[in-house]
This record gives sequence, structure tokens and C-alpha cells, in this order.
Amino acid sequence: MSPGKVEKRPHPQHEDELLEEEYRPSEADGGAFGAMPAKKAKNFGPSAKRLMGLLRPERAQMAVIVGFILVSVVLTVIAPKVLGQAMDVIFSGAIGKQMPAGVSKEQVVEGLRAQGQGNFADMLSGMDLVPGQGIDFPRLTFLIAVVLLMYSVAGVFMWAQGYLLNRLVMRVIYRLRQDVEAKLNRLPLGYFDTRQRGDVLSRVTNDVDNIQQGLQQAFSQLLSSVLQVLGIVVMMFIVSWQLALIALIALPLSGVVAGVIGARSQKLFQAQWKNTGALNGQIEESFSGHDLATVFGRQADMVARFDDKNEELYRASFGAQFVSGMIFPIMNWVSYLAYVGIAVVGGLRVAAGQMTLGDATAFIQYSREFTQPLGQIAGMANMLQSGVASAERTFELLDAEEEEPEAPTRHLPEATDGHVDFEHVTFSYSPDQPLIEDLSLTAEPGHTVAIVGPTGAGKTTLVNLVMRFYEISSGRILLDGVDIRDLSRSELRSKVGMVLQDAWLFGGTIYENIRYGNLDATEDEVMAAAKATYVDRFVRALPDGYQTVIDEEGSNISAGEKQLITIARAFVSNPSLLILDEATSSVDTRTELLVQKAMRALRTDRTSFVIAHRLSTIRDADTILVMEAGRIVEQGSHEELLARGEAYHRLYMSQFAGGHDIEAEEAAATAGGAAAPVASNTPAAP
Repeated sequence: MSPGKVEKRPHPQHEDELLEEEYRPSEADGGAFGAMPAKKAKNFGPSAKRLMGLLRPERAQMAVIVGFILVSVVLTVIAPKVLGQAMDVIFSGAIGKQMPAGVSKEQVVEGLRAQGQGNFADMLSGMDLVPGQGIDFPRLTFLIAVVLLMYSVAGVFMWAQGYLLNRLVMRVIYRLRQDVEAKLNRLPLGYFDTRQRGDVLSRVTNDVDNIQQGLQQAFSQLLSSVLQVLGIVVMMFIVSWQLALIALIALPLSGVVAGVIGARSQKLFQAQWKNTGALNGQIEESFSGHDLATVFGRQADMVARFDDKNEELYRASFGAQFVSGMIFPIMNWVSYLAYVGIAVVGGLRVAAGQMTLGDATAFIQYSREFTQPLGQIAGMANMLQSGVASAERTFELLDAEEEEPEAPTRHLPEATDGHVDFEHVTFSYSPDQPLIEDLSLTAEPGHTVAIVGPTGAGKTTLVNLVMRFYEISSGRILLDGVDIRDLSRSELRSKVGMVLQDAWLFGGTIYENIRYGNLDATEDEVMAAAKATYVDRFVRALPDGYQTVIDEEGSNISAGEKQLITIARAFVSNPSLLILDEATSSVDTRTELLVQKAMRALRTDRTSFVIAHRLSTIRDADTILVMEAGRIVEQGSHEELLARGEAYHRLYMSQFAGGHDIEAEEAAATAGGAAAPVASNTPAAP
């Protein structure tokens, strides 16, 4: 069959340079340590509306929470007025006791006016007193009890709303995390290939946590603060509209101060996060490249670079904190001006008998409490904005295009032969950049198809199409005569075993990692897979054997041992089709031979696709596909391709013309000799 035409596409899965260029962690997003939660939403209104939509299933409980907040705020706002009445009882009793009994308040007032004490008379006229009678302790006790009860009930209601809100938010976030996790499992491989992993992780973790924080704190406190401000304003106008106007003068002044300084501090905070990301990236680079820096004696240079970035972060952070720290002192200064005006005017009105001392005291308390919820509103508004921005990023993930919906119409038998046919397959990652055109290929049952070529030639694309990680544009791929698009993805992939270049192991024991390939496997089947793939050989030497726990970095076993475990994992799944992607590229020669033996055991009676850079690993393949400059230029056996003297021959000679006798090398390694290659002046024989 003639090889299909393939156009080169610089896809990030194959191009290391493009990966570095296009997917470098953004400093603004927190550098190499992953993105920080977003600070501003691009479309605040729609995103906030959709975020509130998450609360729709909790409407009934939300109404209860709002009711609790309303009751708590009403009681808290009315309490100072009642406390002012208690103050009037004390003051009136103290003044009344000093007056002669048996006369009326009006007579006392007239007498004071006749004596020329008009100001004192005006003040007494506005008081509720009985001459000769002292403090009304029963009424005072009642009012104080009412105030204490009001504050107590308000505290209980506020605690209850916080408890209910936390439970409500936890349920909402629980459902959101479920939706995000389910979405990740429905996203195509192309989604992850075209995005920085740190950014995806940040959306799943940091942004969801930020949404939770925003809903838990911002919603409750913002609603409470807004209601408190409204309630205080209403009560101030009830007590004295003249003093209320003086108090409200501070509101626009405080808004101007917060707006001007806030805009300046926001820019400085952006610079702070940018420099934080740069410093984090420098720290990660210092740790990950510590060995290299030590070898070349660059520790002093690394420290100097760290000091420079640390100094930049210090200046940006100091400026941001200094400027933002000016907001509340200046707002307090403005409120103090209003406080002085209220105290002076209030004192004059009390002296003139136009308001009681209790009302003046209550009003002063209202004026002091007025600025606190305003500051909370400003702070919670920023938190809410940050939460909405995180929600927007999370919604972008939830709205991402999913894999094509499945409509399986066929099923494979329990035991399959692994016969694979590519029939005029065409595929491209983007319409304007064709990759594979009219590719036809047959892999016979039990045969091994090797795919070789330089980095970036698109070798992995072929096996990704078999796995339906990507959907072909036209043509068909058949497995045992069944079009794979007529199968469900789960059924198709259950017939395929993969061993990747990066030996990925999960946290857990070696036994659990092997059994991951088939969770229904018995202990005997796991042991058989381990012995067939030479895992048993080194596991027996470990103190805990198969119960040895793989640490977080997998550093307690070697790279070759990890690769053998992944081969055993594929072995226990008993696939009919096997894909080996650069499975020996990161191991030494002696371990490579052991891995090759394990892979040969795994490939027995299975159709295999092998992607390899080391041509010595695929010389026994039944068919070798050669990809060069984005095209499949040759296919045939090892001997046939060498005899042609074309692309494969050039690739082979470029690897071994340096003087390695492969057969001697393999023999020495097999015999337990030195792992170093044996020098030769001639290329290795085919």
C-alpha cells in the first residue's frame, strides 16, 4: 500500500520548542507555581447572574437566610434607639430628683425662664421628667433588658444564617466540583494540548476555592452591610433629619477618597502579583535546576537574580500596601469631621430642647457605626468581584467544547484479534493546516507496526487516532472489521493497552499500580503479569515487596523499574491492541534490554504500534513506518528499508555511524558485562 500524505503541523504534543514558547507559565497568573485566582471579570454582569444561578436549587433556604439577616440587622439598628431611651431615663431621673416635688414640669420651666435661665428651661422642656422623682429603675431595667435581648437575638440569628449559609455554599460547591470533574472527563485531548496545565489546574482548584470564599463571605457580609447602611440611614432620619444630612456629607467624600486611592492601589497590586509570579518562577527554577547551578558554579548568580526579583516584589508590595493603607485613615478622618459636626450641632439641639440627650447619644452611635459597613461593602465588593472573575474562568471550562457525542451501534466480541485497518484516513488539527491525507495501512493480528522519524513528525498522532483521542476528518479506522466510530470510546479503549514514554505511577503500592490496569484482576493474575514483565525480579528485593508504597515523586524506585511496572500494568489488562510510545527512551542500555524483553512478552499474540527514537528497539517489527518532514515516506521491514538506502537508511546511519556495535553491546549487557557501548569503527550491521 502506498503511504498516505502527511503535512507537518507544529502540534504542542510533539514540538518541545513550541511547548516552551506557547505554554510558558504567565507571570501574571502566578508564574510556574500555577495561576492565581482572577482579580477581575471580563463580563461581570452575565457571570454574576450565572453564579447566582448556582444558588437556584437552594431558593427556599436562601429566603430563610435573607430573613435571618434582615431580622438581625433590624434588631441591631433599633437597639441604639432603645439604649438612648435608657439614657433619657437616667438623665431625666437625675435632673428631676434635684427639683422640688409637687409641682409640674411646666411650672419648673416657667420659673426658670422667669429667673433668666432660658437655655436650661428649653432643655428641660424637651425632657420627659417628673419634678422630685429620681431614676425610674424598673423602666431602666426593662429597657436595658430589651437592649440585651435584642443584641442576643440578633447574634443568634446572625450565627444561624452563617451556619445555614455555610451548609448551602458547601452543597453548591460540592455540585460545582462534581460538574467540573465530570466535564474534565468529557473534554477531548486537544483541549489539554492547547492549554497550560497549570491554568487548567488553577481553574479546577484555586478558582473554585475562590468562588466558595466569595459566596461564603462576600454574599452574607455584603447583604448584611447593605441592609445595615440602609437601616442606619433610616434611623438617623427618624432621630434627626438635620444631623442625618450632616452625617451623609461624609459619604460622597469617602467615596471619592476610596475611588481615587483604590484605582491607584489596584495598579500597584497588579504589579505585586506580577512580581510575585516572577519570584515564584525564579524560586522553582532555582530548586529544579539546583544540581546544574552547582555543577557550573552559578549559585551566586542564582542568589543575585533572586535578590533582584525579591527587591522588585518588595517595592511593588510596599507601594501597594502603603497606598491601600491610606484609604481607611483618610476615610476615618472624613468621618471624624462629620462626627465633630454631629457632636456640635447635636449638643446645640439638646440644649435648645429640640432633641433629647438619649437621641443625641443614639445618633452619635449611628454615625460611628455608619462607616464600618461602608468599609465592609468596599472590601466585600472586591472579594465578590474576584469571586465572579473566578466563576467566569470556571464557566469557560464548563462551556468548553466536549468530545463528539457517542452513538455506539456495534460491539466487539469478548476476544478480539487486533486487526487494524486505516482506510483513506484524513486528519488535521485545524482546517488550514492539513496533517494526514488519504492514509491507508493494515496491521495484521499479532504484528508489530513501528513508527519512526524525527521529533515533531506526527508519530503520536496515528496512535491517538486509533484511541479516538481525536476524530478523523474522513476515511475509516477499523478494528476487527468494525469502524471504531461505531463503538463507544470506553469499549474501544478497553481493548487497548498503552505504555507511555513518561512512566506515570499513582500514589499507592506497587501491587495497586499493577492492578490498576484491570481492577478485576486476581492476585494470581497480578503476580503472573509481574513475573512476565520482570517486575517480580526487583520487587522481591524490596523490604515491603509488592506492598512498597510509591512516594509522591516516585523517587524510591528507578526509572527503569517504573517503566517495567507500567508494562506490567498494561499486561494485566490483557489488551488485544498494544501501543508503546517511546517506552525505552529514558532508561540505560542494560535496563532497555530488560524492558524490551518485557515488551516482547507483552506483545506476544497482540497487534502492537511502537513509537521509537532508538531504532535498535524496533528492528524486529513486522512493518516500519518512516515519517520525515511531516510525511510517511517509507514503510517496510528493517532489512527492506535498509536495502533501499533512503530515509530509513539515513536515519539509521545517523544514529549508529558514531561507532556503536549494537549486537556486541546487547551481548555484553545480556551477559552482565559493562553497560557502556563497545566502540567500533564501522556502523552496526543491520
